[in-house]
Order: sequence, then structure tokens, then C-alpha cells
Amino acid sequence: MTTGTATEPDTGGFAPDFDRCYRAVQARDARFDGQFFVTVRTTGIYCRPSCPAQTPRPANVAFVLTAAAAQQQGFRACRRCAPDAVPGSPLWNINADMSARAMRLIADGVVEREGVDGLAARLRYSPRHLTRVLTRHLGAGPLALARAHRATNARVLIQCTTMPMTDIAFAAGFASVRQFNDTVRAVYGLNPTELRRLPTRRANSIGTDSAPGSVTLRLPFRAPYRWPWMRWFLDAHAAAGVESVVDAPDSPYGWRYRRILALPHRTASVEVEPRDDHALVALRGLDMRDLGVAVNRIRRMLDLDADITAAQDALAGDDTMRRLVNRAPGLRAPGSLDPAETIIRTMLGQQVSLAAARNQIDRLVDVLGEPVGESFPVSSDGTPTEGAGSAGEPASRSFPTPDVIAARGHEVLRGPRRRIDAVIGVAEALAEGRVEPHVGVDASDLRAQLLELPGIGPWTADIVTMRVTGDPDVLLTNDLVVVRAAADLGVDLRDTQHWAPWRSYATMHLWRHRLDAAGQIV
Repeated sequence: MTTGTATEPDTGGFAPDFDRCYRAVQARDARFDGQFFVTVRTTGIYCRPSCPAQTPRPANVAFVLTAAAAQQQGFRACRRCAPDAVPGSPLWNINADMSARAMRLIADGVVEREGVDGLAARLRYSPRHLTRVLTRHLGAGPLALARAHRATNARVLIQCTTMPMTDIAFAAGFASVRQFNDTVRAVYGLNPTELRRLPTRRANSIGTDSAPGSVTLRLPFRAPYRWPWMRWFLDAHAAAGVESVVDAPDSPYGWRYRRILALPHRTASVEVEPRDDHALVALRGLDMRDLGVAVNRIRRMLDLDADITAAQDALAGDDTMRRLVNRAPGLRAPGSLDPAETIIRTMLGQQVSLAAARNQIDRLVDVLGEPVGESFPVSSDGTPTEGAGSAGEPASRSFPTPDVIAARGHEVLRGPRRRIDAVIGVAEALAEGRVEPHVGVDASDLRAQLLELPGIGPWTADIVTMRVTGDPDVLLTNDLVVVRAAADLGVDLRDTQHWAPWRSYATMHLWRHRLDAAGQIV
């Protein structure tokens, strides 16, 4: 695929539409950044659609869905627009096929930790079939896709820290320093030392480091973003000791979110500060091998990769939903940082008030959570801060793991015996791997797995599925708040097909409507 008139490969329905993509490039429309990439034959580079450079002629460009596909074809990243520093593609959530699920797992670092065989096993396909499908659909196989993620991680560490290049090579997931040097040179057209000397730009979505194991990044998103809604959600569900929302008068939106984040190699602390066009994220106590995983999970938790304009345009076809969207544009569907934790916490919220659920969760963390050595408060530039938040104390403990809850949950949990036994039983199933919730599982499969577990009903299964997989089309028809909101508005929840595939966002708007009616402006 080297010119606009060339025959495009079979992409199984994923092929970018040339005319539509070219119009976005002509308009330098940032909403399409990350949804596809522009390869320019005459310069040998690939760009984001909003690149400020002169628009190339149609005959000289082609469009690919992944940076890996561009790299596979021999193109290097544009230094002017930094095409790897963009929101992720919403295709990986909208589509439920193998390619989309594989991309979610690759972004979570599965290939680095488990290899292609491990990725294929999670998806329940053979490595050969997986490679064939990804190459056909996305223009690159799993190794090339993982290599593109490693290159991005390497760039961030090169430009964002003072780590030695040898340490960066292995932290970014490369098998050798030579492989690291060759990849950086191939992707960016510079060796690592030359890349470090480049002045960093706002578009690069990175900041500066403050201490070993610390890094600050800008994570972009497609505007608009309703930050007051996300603050309410994070604040209302905060588990004391694990996370908190703190007042921050010096911050543009007046608050920051702090969280203990369990990662594959080490537990770290994260602080998120909302901004108009990005989230400023500070990570502390980080094993740098977990950088890409941490960024991916934070992006999913904040729903930063959503195609929010498409969602709102689709919902606005309904008069009632259009009014809700106009009142609160940019509403996101919060994701999950830890699937097992999300399941346990959602179960503890079944058929009880939010306050009662938080009491149970807080007690579980206080008794069974592991203390964490390095934690905030620090500001996003690494300096100490103060702030009294709703949770009342900085994040300092990790959420207990399923095996700990299975072994000792009976000592801590309170309430009906049947309910406690159900939570313990699910924790045992998670600890033993009888249910494996992860970002690569098909949403319908995860829901079915959850419903087979005693004590989990449709309400829990739907919330967990929506948050863990990022499925944009889950309508919580069994949620009391949603049912009441629908009754207020005269909406028939049995007739919502016209909201597809964005019913998760419709759920958020219905939730917000009830909160707004109760005087909570979010």
C-alpha cells in the first residue's frame, strides 16, 4: 500500500476509507489522531492526521491502522508531529473480534511478559493463526505490533528520564542493546543519543523525571472531556488507603486523583491531574518495565481513547438523549485498573447503598491490604503537596489480592453469610484461574463466565463487563438508578437499539441525570 490508488490488502472490514481519511488530513482534524496513520511515499515518514506539515498529494499517501504497519513498510515516525503520542484507536473497544482483543492485550504488555504463545493462549488461538489474522487485518503480526509499543516506551524513557541507555533498552522490553539501537534508529531516524538531544514538545505528551522510578507524562484524549463527572465517579467509589481524590487549588480543575497501582513487576503510585486537552500523570516507585502497562491501564480507566464525538453524534439521534448530551458533553465510561478488584468491589456493592459498600471495601483494605512503601502526596512535577480530599488520607495500601481474600475474607467481611460465601467463592475462582477476566476477553464471553459464578447476577456481570473490556455498548437495564432515570424521562429501556453501539455512554448520561436531579452537579 504505497499510493492512494494502489490495491489495499484485505483487512477484514478494518480498511481505512481513503477519501474520508484524506479529508481528515486536509482539515488536520485531531479527532482522528490514533484512529489511523498517514504514510507518505515521497518522504518515507508516517504522521498523525493532524500533522502541521504541508498536506501531501493524494497520489503520495496511504493510510494504515497501526504505527506497526507503517514501520513494517519501512516508514519512520515524523519528528514534527510525534505520531506515537496520540490517543489510542477506539477500534480496539468498539470491535470484539480477535484483532481488537489482541491489540488490547499487546498494549498491556502481554507479548513482553508471555511471548506470542502466551498472547495466543489468552485468545485461545494458535500462534500461527493469530499471526496470520493480525497481519491480514492490521498490516503487522504480533511481534511487530509489540515492537511498536516498545519503541514508544523507549522514546518516553529516552526523552523523559535521565536513565542510562542500557537500562532503558531492557526497561522498554528489548532483548539486547543492539536490538534497542536498531529499532530506535529505524522508527525515529535517529540513534537514542540523538533522540534524547531533541527538544521535547507538547505534542510528545511527556514531561520530565524527578527521581529514580518516577516519570511524568501527558496523556492526550479526544475532546470534549467532562472532568467533573470523572471526579464524582472516582470520589464516590474511592477505597480509603488505595485511592483518594484530593483538593488542589493550584490545579486547573481544582483536584487530583491518587492511587496505588498493582503492576506486573512492582506496585507503584499514580497521581492524575486533569487538564483541558490531556491528563497529566505522575508515576512514582515504578519499575520502568511497567511503564507501558501503567499508561495503558490509566488510559483505560479514564476512557481516554474513546471516540466521544461519534458516541455523542449517534446518541443525539434520540431527542431525549440529545438533551442529556448537550447538558454534559464529554461524559466518559470509567474503566478498570484491576479486573479482579473490580469484580470483588462490584459484588460488595450488590443490593446495598454506595456508603455501605464503601464501608465493606474500606475494612477489607485496612485489614488485608499490603502497605506500600512509596506513595504520594506529591504534585505532578514531583514536589510535595498538601490537600484534604474526600478519602482523607493519601493512597498507601494495595487492594488485597484474590488469594488473600479467599483465605482471610471470612475474618473481615460482614453481612449475610450467603453473601460473604459468594464473595469468598468468587475470590477462590479468580485465584485458581477458573475465571480469567482481562482486557482481551470477548465481552459476551466474560459476561457468561461471570454469570456462572454463584452470587453474581446480571447487574454485577454487566458493570464488570463494561469496565473491564471497555465495551461501549452495555446498557445497565438492571441498575436502579438507570431504571429511575428512564422513568423520569419516559424512556423505554427495552427499545434502545438506536443507541447502539454506544449504550455504555447512554448509561452514564442516565446516571448523571439522576445525580443532577438530586443536586449533585457532575
